[in-house]
Amino acid sequence: MANENNNFVIFENNEPVEVAQTEIVGIRFKNAGKIYYFAPNGLVLLEGSNVIVETVRGIEFGFIAITNRMVSTSDIISPLKPILRAATEEDTKHHEQNVAAEEHAKKIWEEKIKTHELEMQLVDVEYTFDNAKLIFYFTADGRVDFRDLVKDLASVFHTRIELRQIGVRDVAKLIGGIGVCGRPFCCKTFLNDFAQVSIKMAKEQNLSLSSSKISGTCGRLMCCLRFEHDIYEREYATFPKVDSIIETPDGRAVVIEGNFLTGKVKATLVGDNSGAVKTFMGRDVKVVGYIKKKEVLDAELADLEKN
Repeated sequence: MANENNNFVIFENNEPVEVAQTEIVGIRFKNAGKIYYFAPNGLVLLEGSNVIVETVRGIEFGFIAITNRMVSTSDIISPLKPILRAATEEDTKHHEQNVAAEEHAKKIWEEKIKTHELEMQLVDVEYTFDNAKLIFYFTADGRVDFRDLVKDLASVFHTRIELRQIGVRDVAKLIGGIGVCGRPFCCKTFLNDFAQVSIKMAKEQNLSLSSSKISGTCGRLMCCLRFEHDIYEREYATFPKVDSIIETPDGRAVVIEGNFLTGKVKATLVGDNSGAVKTFMGRDVKVVGYIKKKEVLDAELADLEKN
């Protein structure tokens, strides 16, 4: 519950503990971009409202993604920068002019790249709201010496030029597209940030470990492998895993397939009935060992990660 100081009271060991809270608004600068917390500065704005804020990059034009709310002070990095003002009609027009200027900047970039004979692929261009900085996002195979290019671009645009080399996942987020599932890219539509994804997640979900089947359009492991990982990890902590040696009503067996969703494991019997494959309920078997040591399994996963 909250007290008159807008702090939140929780109970630990039946003792009240006051948790300090701070009012915030969440602001995005791009669709599906990361949400940044700012101090509302006395303003109450609707979701989607445009605002002007100051960031480490300069004055920026953004929109409200999270309306005024209280969050634990421990969850934010203080001090929060305040919203400068709600965007006016003039601010919106200036922002639209910047967008048009960014399109022009792309044409200039292509001309200068040819002049300097550089292998750089432009992905996006972005002006800060106050036009104090012009940022070019690009990809390239390896490091590129673009010092002369920066000087040339600065002489054309008469502002600070910044070139940022980005990876293939960032390219997918900026450009967007249709994934193998037939839906728009998750990173473009709703993912705020990229979470770590590993081949181990695919293995725990009994998916094919073929890179062509678990990789997204960007060529990296699909972000959606992460979505159900926590549930699989929690359930499989006690569920018989592949290559486990188990005691069954029919004798010892080695697990070749498991599915905690159905509660069933498929195993190959050993001993007198060696080679026979049977299906058992997970609750009816007991793990007694593994045919491979953990160190061997970890080494195999590490090899898959490299490929």
